[in-house]
Amino acid sequence: MTTSGISRRGALRMFGIGALSVAGAGALGACAPSGASTSSNGGDTKSKDFDFTSWSLNEEAAKPSIEKIIKAWEKSEGSKIRAVSYPYNEYLSQLTLKLGGGETTGAVHLDIAWLAAVAQMGKLAELDTVAMKGGYTNVALNSGIYDGKQYGLPWNTGSIGVIANSKLLEKAGIKKHPTTIEEFEGALRELKGLGNGIVPYAAATKVAQLKDIFPWMQTFGCILMDGDKVTIGDDASVDAVTWYKKLHDEKLIAADVDRFDARALFGQGKAAFYDDAIIGKGVTSAQSKDKTLADAMQPMKRPVLKAGDTPQALLWGGVIAIVKGKGQDAATQFALHTTSDRATTTEYFASRALPPSTTVGLSDPKVAQDTFTTEWTEKITDTATGSPFWQFAQNAQIEEAVAKQVQAVLVGKSKPKDAMKKAGEEVAALIKR
Repeated sequence: MTTSGISRRGALRMFGIGALSVAGAGALGACAPSGASTSSNGGDTKSKDFDFTSWSLNEEAAKPSIEKIIKAWEKSEGSKIRAVSYPYNEYLSQLTLKLGGGETTGAVHLDIAWLAAVAQMGKLAELDTVAMKGGYTNVALNSGIYDGKQYGLPWNTGSIGVIANSKLLEKAGIKKHPTTIEEFEGALRELKGLGNGIVPYAAATKVAQLKDIFPWMQTFGCILMDGDKVTIGDDASVDAVTWYKKLHDEKLIAADVDRFDARALFGQGKAAFYDDAIIGKGVTSAQSKDKTLADAMQPMKRPVLKAGDTPQALLWGGVIAIVKGKGQDAATQFALHTTSDRATTTEYFASRALPPSTTVGLSDPKVAQDTFTTEWTEKITDTATGSPFWQFAQNAQIEEAVAKQVQAVLVGKSKPKDAMKKAGEEVAALIKR
């Protein structure tokens, strides 16, 4: 892997649209990493005016809250912020193209899964010194690091974990959350016994969401990557997929389920467990006809293979990065304020239910009194880690390659050992591109 930059074709591949014509487009400009005062777009780093680019500004639910933060900053600092947005599914491809062409300045909102790919372009300022002023949690700080350097200030830090329906568990006589794989299987069988179309665990089984298998592979002991070596295909990964296939065959999980299907099943009271980000409570309960569902939703540590193992979860959230050049200094202070100012993060949490990334923010009474958020942070986010594949521009293709092999096992077209061997080979080939 190189760290000098990614090509436009590489950026497009991240979204599975590499087949689009890029003839004559040229490569994205790659700039060697440099100090925080260096301009990469010829602009005045001391300018009070800058851009803020975020996909959330394109979302009806999020836009008002962010616009309020922007207006407050403009009023207090006498600056002008130009708000820029693209839809989430187009965001990274648009951002990398604009960034490569020198058309993006100021602060940029990034999904933590995208940070490495954008940092590789050499356009982002290093924020190590600034980050030390924010009071961020260690997990949050790590979400903004690439190649040992801090390129993102953590805005909202959470994770993707397991949500349980306490009402269904109680109905099945399950008095506490299962903590091991063995206990989890037992609970699923008890839930299946309820009948009435219950899907005990609405696990992902569609290719689009089967990247959810990664935390289970890690649970069984597969570390996914050991240095530069892909470990998918080892005994642990085979054991994980064999187990997943067993759940499928016993109808403890269902065929053709993605995140949206899982939310629907859970919202209808037809699923006792499913995987989601921390925002799942708000999204799923809002869609449900059962107005008491929110009270029954509980964060659950992912079951471990044996007692004493660390529960696995995928880090989830967003950071604000700074583009070297025009407005860099002011944009940096804006990002620090937005992500760490207690009043700002608390108000943002109140409107969007997205947990702050600072110790002070999480301890604010308005946040701390939200039991679901507090428990999620303590039970799930505390041990969450990022994917080792995020560092590659081919991450989306990697996830799809593994997902297709897992699905082939589920539908009986391939054996776990053969499928994982092939998946590992395909991933290894992808990261060498």
